Formats: sequence, C-alpha cells, structure tokens
Amino acid sequence: MSSVPFVRTTAVTATALAALLGGAFSWGAPSAVAAENAPTGWESASLGLPAAHRTTQGEGVTVAVLDSGINADHPALKGRVAKVGPDFYNSDGLRPGDKDYGVHGTAMVSDVLKAAPKARIITARVINDSKDEKLIRLKDGVSPLAKGIDFAVENGADVISLSLGGGLFSDLDSSEVGAASRAVQKGVTILAAAGNSGDEGNEGNFPAGYPTVIAVAATQPGGTRAEFSTARTHNTIAAPGVQIASAKNTGGYFNVDGTSPAAALASGVTALMLAKNPDLTPAQTRAILMRTAQAPAGGHNPLVGAGQINAAAAVRAAANPPSIDTAPRPYEGDKKHFASPSGTSKISHPPIDQGLRTVGLGAAAGGLLLVVCGLLLALRMKQRVSI
Repeated sequence: MSSVPFVRTTAVTATALAALLGGAFSWGAPSAVAAENAPTGWESASLGLPAAHRTTQGEGVTVAVLDSGINADHPALKGRVAKVGPDFYNSDGLRPGDKDYGVHGTAMVSDVLKAAPKARIITARVINDSKDEKLIRLKDGVSPLAKGIDFAVENGADVISLSLGGGLFSDLDSSEVGAASRAVQKGVTILAAAGNSGDEGNEGNFPAGYPTVIAVAATQPGGTRAEFSTARTHNTIAAPGVQIASAKNTGGYFNVDGTSPAAALASGVTALMLAKNPDLTPAQTRAILMRTAQAPAGGHNPLVGAGQINAAAAVRAAANPPSIDTAPRPYEGDKKHFASPSGTSKISHPPIDQGLRTVGLGAAAGGLLLVVCGLLLALRMKQRVSI
C-alpha cells in the first residue's frame, strides 16, 4: 500500500493571498513573510480558534506529524519542533535541506501549530512529496507509515496527524492496521485526511478508512463540503480545507487546498482538547468532536460526517466528557445504528449531490461496458475453439 499527500496548492504573497491556480502541486513563488505576520485566513474564525485559544493553546500536548519531512528552520516551525525522527521512507535520495524535501510536511506542521500554537511537535518521514503513488515494500513487511505510528507512540505522542492516504480495499496493509490499533489502545488519538477524489473517482482510501482513525473531510467557506473532498460513510468530522495559508519549505507561505490541511487543523484542535483534559480517551475525543460540530442539514452524512469542527465548543466540552463504553460486544442486527458514537444509519442514506451521482453513474456505465466486452470476447474465443 502507498500513501500520498492530499493537497492542492498556490502561492501566498506578503500582502495578500493569491488567486487559486488550477491543478495540484502548483507551488508558485514563496514570499518573505515573518512568522508573526503569517497570513490569517477564514479558517481561524470559522473554527472558533480565537475563543478556544483564550482557554488553551495546546500546552503540554505532543502531536506527531507523520509526513514528507520538514524544514525545521522555517520561521513558523523554528524552535517549535521537539524531535525530528527517522526517515522511514528513505528511498528517493532526498535529504533535509534539499528544495524538494519536506514540502508537504512543513506546510502541515504549520497548520497544526496554527490551531495549537503551544503544542509539542514531533515528526517522522513516511512519504515523499510526489503526487504519484509509489509503493514502498520493506523486507520486514512493515510499511513506512506503520513504523512512523510506532515511533510516535514510543516518543510520547498524544495525537497523530496523518495528512496522507491511498489505496483501495485490496490494498489494506496489516502492519498499518496493527500499528493504528496499538496506538489507540495506548490512548493516542489518530486523525487522517479523508482524501481529495470527491470530484474525480471518489475512491476510498486508508488510513482514513481504518475504524480506529478519525477521518477528516474538507470544508469551504460557509462550512459545506469542498468539491474535492472524498465522500465516504466513514467520514467522522470536517475542517476548513480551501486556501489555507501554510508554510513553504523554502520560505514564506502558500495557499493549500485539500483534506491535508483539514486533518492538520483538526489535529491541532484535538491538542487543544487534550490540553484542557489530558485524561480524554480517543473514543471520548471522537464523540466530543462529533457532538459539538456544526451539524449539516439532516444530520451526519458521508460528505462532512458530523459537520465542521467547533473548536471553542469542543474545548469547553472536554472539561466534562461523556462516558463512552468501548468494551467489545456482540453484534445485534436489530439495532438502528452502528456502534456509538457514529450515529450513521444502517438502513437509510442521505441525498447525495448530482456531481457525485454523475461520477457514480459514469463508473457503473464503464463497468457494464467492460462486462459486455468481456462476454463478447469470451463468446468469440469459444467460437474459435469450436471451429
């Protein structure tokens, strides 16, 4: 299984955010913006960060950002990263300081710190910055991401931020499933980007699809789903993911679109909650994020899950968390919903927008065409054999 960063980017100038460019990975020229003057976008007010920061800024909480490496000397990161871990990817020859090293990772750490400016950050490299998926097979059968998760747990992570993903159901990686399960069993909350294929094939992806992981969809101004954000029933919550000003590894800032910044911001909010109440379990954290979110019309849906995060409300609720029973229990088929706190109905599905329906119908038509062609080819081969 392979993982790739989930971003679409444009440049940010020192005076204003530039217009969004088409296509993924259009980096643009960096600007010389000091850390204290980093662009403040719509996401701060939309998440309720100013109010949340009056209570906590993430003090005492460790967030592990597993990504493509970082430039620890960028003004937005300098002096704020406690530990730079191993390069578990180490197959592309890049090293810290190279201009193509840590593009995505640097941006994501800055987004975590935007939400939780006093959190303790640790990092490890588990992907590179290529948009193209590259399968990394290790002799021991353990993926770079799985090794990164274990590293994060061993080094005291309270939250693991995964702005990455890839793969289909056939690509489930047992080493990653095991690592994620071990982390959650030890009380570590894991959040991952839902994916950016909502306006294309809407493919599922992992680790967002793992049951122990909080899947984060992306919203646009107004709190509705960003058109690229992958729609899946396992989407848990959502966070801003359009034109998020993020640190550029070579200096300055640039705009980032994607579920990557959404997951990073959500991880930062989770750090705020844990700073308020260090005893929160991953299940309680998930429940609070969902219950305090800005619920979409009609309730929980595959587009934005329980809705866009409300950081101020989540921090307040962390002081008095709900009791969540996580003990294993037998499946009872007559229940209306899946296990708490999902709230996802097993017997109904909310309306889906026409764009996604068109994608689905197109895929179905393509599949039917392949089946018909296969039958015709088989019939032709049979005729040849008969002759």
